[in-house]
Amino acid sequence: MAQEKYSQHSLFGGAISSLFPDRFQDVSDDVREVPDHQEAFVDPARDESLIFELLDLKPEVGDNGSATWFLQDLATEQEAEGSVLIEQSGVVEVPGLSYGNIPAVVTTAVGQMAISKERQGRDAQNTVRVYVANLRLKGVSTDVLITAYEPIHINPLSESASTVGSSNAAPALHSGHVPMVEVFRLAISSFKVSDWNLFGSGP
Repeated sequence: MAQEKYSQHSLFGGAISSLFPDRFQDVSDDVREVPDHQEAFVDPARDESLIFELLDLKPEVGDNGSATWFLQDLATEQEAEGSVLIEQSGVVEVPGLSYGNIPAVVTTAVGQMAISKERQGRDAQNTVRVYVANLRLKGVSTDVLITAYEPIHINPLSESASTVGSSNAAPALHSGHVPMVEVFRLAISSFKVSDWNLFGSGP
């Protein structure tokens, strides 16, 4: 049985919050590649990560399948190989994130791909499952991405191998943790905006 300690974590200076396990450490200020519009959390013992990103709304991307679009864009950006779409959801309205009577919606997508860390190259690619949620805050013209990475197979040449070992990753439940898919779902369902000024909008 998984035993996890959870907290409502503060994001973007406290303007946003989301609930997920405390084993995920905030590395936003430690990783050079993390830009200001991203906040990144990592469980180094399992090489799992959870990333929150704020982007300008992409009006050219339709709501239906928007998470899949961002998943494919992520695969391209990270020069992933063998990218496969496992599942995608329909469009669901999120009343708690509406602004100015303009509804917010969310879609999700799950994929699997081979990527390398820190641009180590194709010889050091790990196979990961990637979960993407696109929360579309249309009232403030913002696409929020919540992305979770779960290792499936760690390459012996990857820098991750020195921390978590190589070969197939151990299931989360074997380590007393909830599976990454549950962490991902909770992070979405608990996502709250407490200060809309973050988006240049008042309450």
